[in-house]
Amino acid sequence: MAMADVLERLGYQIDFPEKQTCCGQPAFNTGYRDEARAVARHFLDAFEGDAPIVIPSGSCASMVAHHFAELFAQEPETLARVHALEKRVWEFSAFLTEVARVEDVGARFEDIVTFHDGCHSLREMGIREGPRRLLSHVKGLELRELEPAEECCGFGGTFAVKFGELSGAMARSKVDAILRTGARTVVSLDPVA
Repeated sequence: MAMADVLERLGYQIDFPEKQTCCGQPAFNTGYRDEARAVARHFLDAFEGDAPIVIPSGSCASMVAHHFAELFAQEPETLARVHALEKRVWEFSAFLTEVARVEDVGARFEDIVTFHDGCHSLREMGIREGPRRLLSHVKGLELRELEPAEECCGFGGTFAVKFGELSGAMARSKVDAILRTGARTVVSLDPVA
């Protein structure tokens, strides 16, 4: 809802398809390709058209923009729909900075924050500088970079379930990096990063 509020304040008309559901990434990541394909097909139907699709999650945006094609590689007609859809998919911060050409949305947040680069948004979507530019315009916000900033947190979808011990070690390293910044708030492009 907050994303919709920002977009409406910028003059965009919001259409929220009632029949939309998950992008299918949980099934995809656990190897349930038929189930992921069914959910992805529903997503394609729900977002038929030519309007931009703004997604408040780098992970979900990456699934749609990069992995739907893998799911439908053997279905030429559906694959053509996927390729048309890929061009319309935007992670929220990328839409703001690259489409709306906005870096100051009038936000205020009095705190010290650090930014966590989620793996999908960073590595698959190539999103790094835009969120930092947006944060630099938030009144009262002091941004302190993580060191190392681009290190994986170990959560990554089902990675944490499949490789619990390794995931836990990676998470501890990320938590230590966050604590070293002195930040009280962590910002990310994924609600579950």
